[in-house]
Formats: sequence, structure tokens, C-alpha cells
Amino acid sequence: MKHDDDPLLTPGQDNKQVMGLDFHNPVFPLSAITILAFIIYALVYPDLANQQLVAARGWSIEHFDWLFMIAGNIFVLFCITLIFLPVGKIRLGGQDARPEYSRMSWFAMLFAAGMGIGLMFWSVAEPVAYYTDWYGTPLNAAAGTAEGAGAAMGATMFHWGLHPWAIYAVVGLSLAFFAYNKGLPLTLRSAFYPLLGERTRGWIGHIVDIVAVLATIFGLATSLGFGASQAAGGLAYLFDVPNTIGTQLAIIVVVTAVALFSVWRGIDGGVKLFSNINMVIALVLLLFVVFTGSTLLFVNGLWTTTVDYVSYIVPLSNWIGRDDQTWYHGWTVFYWAWWISWSPFVGMFIARVSRGRTVREFLTAVLVVPTVVTIVWMTAFGGTALDQATNGVGALAGGIDDVSLAMFQMLEHLPLTTLTSTLAIILVLVFFITSSDSGSLVIDNITAGGKTDAPRSQRVFWATLEGVIAGVLLYGGGSTALSALQAGAVATGLPFTIVLLVMCFSLYVGLRQEQRQLSLTAAI
Repeated sequence: MKHDDDPLLTPGQDNKQVMGLDFHNPVFPLSAITILAFIIYALVYPDLANQQLVAARGWSIEHFDWLFMIAGNIFVLFCITLIFLPVGKIRLGGQDARPEYSRMSWFAMLFAAGMGIGLMFWSVAEPVAYYTDWYGTPLNAAAGTAEGAGAAMGATMFHWGLHPWAIYAVVGLSLAFFAYNKGLPLTLRSAFYPLLGERTRGWIGHIVDIVAVLATIFGLATSLGFGASQAAGGLAYLFDVPNTIGTQLAIIVVVTAVALFSVWRGIDGGVKLFSNINMVIALVLLLFVVFTGSTLLFVNGLWTTTVDYVSYIVPLSNWIGRDDQTWYHGWTVFYWAWWISWSPFVGMFIARVSRGRTVREFLTAVLVVPTVVTIVWMTAFGGTALDQATNGVGALAGGIDDVSLAMFQMLEHLPLTTLTSTLAIILVLVFFITSSDSGSLVIDNITAGGKTDAPRSQRVFWATLEGVIAGVLLYGGGSTALSALQAGAVATGLPFTIVLLVMCFSLYVGLRQEQRQLSLTAAI
């Protein structure tokens, strides 16, 4: 590993200054041109783009399901191993570094960026979908039975527990370590410096960063577009607001405007503020469901959900001889590809806010704590939804018709429905805001060559572009264009799986070097 006088270690060394922007050449222009070309293509030929990208996604999932599954298992075992190894004592930023944020604010930011918005919808819809055989059942468990209910909760936790957070942890820890301990730019290419050396400054590094930008902005724009449709569906369900393209575009405009305010203020004044608001609203909603539903059901459910998760994690991690191919490919492998495609965004944002933490503290917070919180959340919302479906209460008893309405259909049979459903819509929108502004900060970071103090106008540019992409595709191509965008983002999960596996090895090499240097220093 080189030292601080190495020119590679200067963030933004190859940057260009154009019209007040300070961007890395050629990452910024090539990313912008590729994004523009794809938007035009998706608008002019939405059906063809969707057909081609869905085929690419399907091909990668069908032929490389084994790779996704093996890699997911490796990431979990790798992270758990690092927690217990001596390298866990290494502090990100050096032994004298101290955290910039309190543990509560730190956790709120990483959780909001990681998967907060997904839990709002899928904590209710997913277990009910499995229980009612909406699109297959995990391990072919009998739908509508006690076995099916246990498999539903175990599989839902499997998709939202250790495995996805291990994916994020690998990227986040790699970027934080090489940026804060080795002085490298905070971009994805830096994680491969122990293996590639100076070549990270060349086209290999450029390609890694460009693909990371595309995966991030396509994933965020897709989520924003589909999220607007879901939020509009909730408004129509609750308040008879017409679920039209105009309503959906208005939601995108509002979310983007607030996100612009947030990215302009930066992490402290924007992202941290909204992430803390997220946690407060989520806690209020969680406590409401726990105490107005069956509290006894929740208390018992904490144990049964944990047992179901532990019972099913090994068989669901298996990729050999699966008989539940429809469910396996449509849910698990798709999820793994999606989490991996999001890992550059979430991992880099977690790295941005994690300076001063030890490796052990970082991995415990990113891997274990979210899993425990997810067990609590899934028990409250998923357990209540399954109880309603099992006892024939409400629309969920008939299965999932519209994922965006599942949460509201569950809340409909609890007290103060209008108030809690309104709170849920607000929480969804705030989660979108935090995802958008944290994503804009990450994209700006990559396209500025690792600089964290690029002009505010660049962050505004990327935040605006996310909203424009979502709005234009929704207006011009509808759900077909958005599906094409999502399929394209998921398809990037295949090459990034290889990238992350190599990243694990590179990170271990770097951590071992750091440990040896610290041991030598202590011995002198």
C-alpha cells in the first residue's frame, strides 16, 4: 500500500472544472451521456427496451442463480468472521479517529438508506403473499397452513436479514477502510487498489465507477417512479384522490423538491435530519401496531419469528436441487441481484457516515442491529397481517391484489385507520426523500473523483436528474419504461457480484496489512 504522497491518493486529481462544476473525467460525462441515451431509448421504444432488459435480467437470474446464492452466503460468513478476528479492532480513520455522529443518528441514516422504504410495503405484503401462494411458496410449504405461516415469516426474514446487510457491509467497510485509513478517494475503484495498484486510475477504475453510477441512479429513479405510483394508490384508497399520472408526477415533484433542500444542506443539515424524523415516525407507527393489535401475539411472535428465521436460513441458502424454482428465482435470486445492484449506493453512503468506528463496531451495527430491528418490525406488521389472513379478516384474507395497498389494508382493521394510514404515507415519502438525497450525495462523490466537498450545484444536478428520469419515464412510457429501468438495474447485479467477491479478498489483504503495521508500531 502506498503512502500519502502518492498522487493516486488525491481525491479529484483528474477532475475538470466546467461551468462551476468540479467533475471527474471521464466518469461524469460518460455517465451522463449513457443515462441520457438510455432515457431516449426507453421513451422511443419502451416495449422493446423492457423486453430486452427483462430478458437480460431473466438470463442472469436463470443461469447464475448458483453464483448469487454462493456469493450471498460468502458475504455473511466473511462479515461474521471479521467481527471475531483481531482486525475487528482496527478503527476507520486511524486509532485517534472518533465518530462524527451519535450511534442513534448513525444507525438512522444507514437504515433509512439501506431498506427502510422496502420494509414499509413488503413487511405486510411478502409474508401474506407466501402464505396465500401468490407467486409460489418457499420450499413448497403448504399454503394456508401453520407450516406455510412459519415458512412465510422465515423466508421474509431471510430476504431482509443478514444476507442483504452483509452485501452492504462488504462495500461500506471496503470503501471506508481504503478512504479513511489509506487516504484513497472515496470511490468504488479504491477498494481494488491492493490488487490493481496504479491501474485503478485507468479504464478499469473508470468502468467500475461508471457502472456504479448507472446502477445507483437507475435503481433510485425506479424506486421513485414506482413509489409515486404506490403512494398515489394509497391516497386513492384512503381519500379518493384520483390515482392519475398527474397525481403521481405531483408526488415526484414534491419528493424531489424536498430532496433538493436536503442535499443542498448536506449530511448534517439534511440527510441526518430526515433520517432522525424517519426513525421517530417509524417508532410511533410500530408502537401503535403493537399496542392496538394483539400485544400477546407480538410478544409470542418475537420468539416464533426468530425461530422461523433460524430454522429456514440454511435450507433457503441452498442452491442445489431446489424444487421451488418459480419461487426461488422470482423472489430470492431476484432479491440478491437487487441488493447487489444497490450495494454501491448504500455501501458508499454508509462509508460516508462511518468514520471513527472500529471494524467490529461497524459490522455489528450494519449486520446484526438491522437484523434484530427487522425481526421486531416483521413480527409487528407481518405477524399482524398473517393473523388477519389466517382468521379471514379483511382483504388480506384473499391474498395480495396490489402490493402498494397491503399496508393500508392491514391498518384498516386497527383503530384510527385514517390517522395511521396518513402517517404511513408520510413515512413512505420521507423514506423516499432520504433515499434520494443520500443517493445524490453518493453519485456526486463518485463523479467528483472521490471528493466529498464538490460544489453543491453538482449534488443538486444529480438529485434533479433522479426526479426527471422517474417523471419522464413514468409520463412517457408508464410502468413499462420503469420496468425496463428496474430490469436494467437488476441486471447489473451479475457483474457486481464478481466485483464484490474480489472486493472481499482485497479488503482482507488491506486489513491484514494494517494490522501488521499497527503491531509493528506498538512494538517499537
